[in-house]
Amino acid sequence: MKKIMLVCFIAFSLATQAQIQTPSASSHAMMEQVVGLTTVKVDYSRPNMRGREVFGNLVPYGKIWRTGANATTKFTVDKPVVIADKELAKGTYSIYTIPGEDMWEVIFYTDDANPLLTEFEDSKVALRTMVETVDMPMEMETFTIVIDDVMTDSAVLSILWANTIVPIKFNVLTDKEVLASIDQTLSGPASGDYFNAAVYYLNSGKDIDKAKTWMDKAMSMNKNPRFWELRQQSLVLAKAGDKKAAIEAAKKSLAGAKEAGNSDYIKMNTDSLKEWGAL
Repeated sequence: MKKIMLVCFIAFSLATQAQIQTPSASSHAMMEQVVGLTTVKVDYSRPNMRGREVFGNLVPYGKIWRTGANATTKFTVDKPVVIADKELAKGTYSIYTIPGEDMWEVIFYTDDANPLLTEFEDSKVALRTMVETVDMPMEMETFTIVIDDVMTDSAVLSILWANTIVPIKFNVLTDKEVLASIDQTLSGPASGDYFNAAVYYLNSGKDIDKAKTWMDKAMSMNKNPRFWELRQQSLVLAKAGDKKAAIEAAKKSLAGAKEAGNSDYIKMNTDSLKEWGAL
């Protein structure tokens, strides 16, 4: 009897674990493209025509469409981009569209919860623009999104299906980023560079006078140093033999730590001040 029960249990377990896998009617696709210095990603599903009349029938004119199948189409940028002279902040958006015979409205939406959305919340509309469609000389069986015409400062996000192309041009801020990088590099190290170098020299037991010089430079460039930065300054000053200045920096760090409610830095500064005879 026990053997029969064991065999039945094993058979039941195998039956419950077995799953038939079948392909989705609309395949999933992901793409990534670097445009200038900006990474652009698109995540979407790809329905097929399957002999159906698409626009004006399967996809009605004048109604909100998820722009694909299954979940909403996701558009992600790691830096701001500009579409139709409007800036779209970095982040992930659902692309909804309202197809028309000659013009489509394209909406970048901050919510992806409802692929069958029928009405927009204004607060969630990050950007909307009108795009003129282009006829294709042949039919595209499978819904497709591509990023083409890739330049250093722009590209085109193209939606293609049936015999229709919807080209959405976007610009990236490459020139602004490069010029800012040039200005920063040619103007010399930033406050954080001097600070990190000083802390590294302190922790590595290297030339403490050089560490102090760098820390002094960092703090002179930092109008509002935080309590953890003042803590490191106090340690550099103490090791360099300037106990008076170290105590002053530690007291400022202690005050900032108390204001922030950071018990670790309160203790560390209190211990150092006691060690240096200031408490």
